[in-house]
Amino acid sequence: MNDDQRACYAAFKAKDVRFDGRFFVGVASTGIYCRPVCLARLPKPENCSFHPSAAAAEQAGFRPCLLCRPELAPGNAPLDAAASLAQRAARLLEDHCASEHRVDELARRLGCSDRHLRRVFAAAYHVTPIQYLQTCRLLLAKQLLTDSALPVIDVAMAAGFGSLRRFNALFARQYRMAPSALRRQAGPSGAAADAVTLALGYRPPYRWEAQLAFLAARAIPGVEQVADGEYRRAVCLPDAAGKPLSGWLRVGHRPEKRVLTVAVDAALLPVLPRVLARVRHLFDLGCDPDAVYETLAPINALRPGAVVLGTRLPGCFDPFEMAVRAVLGQQITVKAAATLATRLVAAHGIPVVTGIAGLSHVFPSPQGIVALGDGVGDALGGLGITGARARTIQALARLFADGAIDWDGGAEPAAVVETLQRVPGIGPWTAQYIALRALGWPDAFPHADYGLGQALAPRTPREILALAEAWRPWRGYATINLWHSLAA
Repeated sequence: MNDDQRACYAAFKAKDVRFDGRFFVGVASTGIYCRPVCLARLPKPENCSFHPSAAAAEQAGFRPCLLCRPELAPGNAPLDAAASLAQRAARLLEDHCASEHRVDELARRLGCSDRHLRRVFAAAYHVTPIQYLQTCRLLLAKQLLTDSALPVIDVAMAAGFGSLRRFNALFARQYRMAPSALRRQAGPSGAAADAVTLALGYRPPYRWEAQLAFLAARAIPGVEQVADGEYRRAVCLPDAAGKPLSGWLRVGHRPEKRVLTVAVDAALLPVLPRVLARVRHLFDLGCDPDAVYETLAPINALRPGAVVLGTRLPGCFDPFEMAVRAVLGQQITVKAAATLATRLVAAHGIPVVTGIAGLSHVFPSPQGIVALGDGVGDALGGLGITGARARTIQALARLFADGAIDWDGGAEPAAVVETLQRVPGIGPWTAQYIALRALGWPDAFPHADYGLGQALAPRTPREILALAEAWRPWRGYATINLWHSLAA
């Protein structure tokens, strides 16, 4: 074994949760591949091979372990502003695995040639983009077969397979069993017929209460709520044909399993991969908390107890909603911004039927705001929104409606910040805040923020910006930790 293999085997032997999802272990003696945290009997070193992705393990001929369930492994978040091309491509494939993908179209979206994309993707993940996509679909199907009572045909469609025949053939070829056989092994799920509940893994620890408190303070009544230790919201997303599908989702926490539980309305099954992708983003499930803490721990010498291991970036479910919230929050309190957002939803939100008390609307669409035209000032002015901010919101809506920014991981955050700052009424603070939450940019830093100024007083914004150079590439996490310290 070389040094890398020895290090991987040592992490595997120690069941080190820090490496969960970083690599997968193929076991030659059993023909299966595992997560580094698998509790099965430890195989001999000579029987182990190590793979950078589940797709690479499957292409090497291994099938997923039924004990540790590789589909539950946490993902990986980008480390810096310009996430690698391969990382951005992988995220797009994972988040939209139910959609049809052609490599040339994916490359065009990422601003490169398909040949270059194939080359860098193979170097990072040891498989082609299409092989990676195939594994994403298979693992989602495996999770649905194990954790839900959905008919096999519904599992195949939700996971992005075009036909049941194709799904059955590919599943049997890769996993050497029929989907129905896996369903029998898993046993009855006890799941409700009107919902699907799945688990999404993370690397511990996770400051769940702090994350919920942050979201609760900014929750828009009718759209989302935090109650009984879980997050809930109304959802409306278009399917592949453009038809809007509405329903609900609920997110809870199971710390003993190191997972978040996500219950999704059955009406949203055709867009399930996108719903799960947005939940991962909202709750920052790709975070490596140890790496973040190692860089930011010196902040505790400036403000004792400010940085806490396990703090996550609060992302968002709807980027347009978050961008508008950022504009509404300019130079006013969080509570006042929430009040304006509530009025906006009441006046222009889209009613949906969820069956859950308190979830009745989704946020206005970009197209709906654009349609207000020259009357946007009058339409929003009665809600307490100034004319200047109304025009900024409409300009933002045009950006979204025109698809000028790829909010699903295809764009580089620094470029997005530059684009946003060209919108009249959006300055550095607003652009950085949108990048922090709508893009999940770990290095976003609204250095002139009032809360940061309080937490790091008596320093000036310029001094804070210079101080934060040592916190790269995790300045976004520094921001959230310092905001939490004020709340505490």
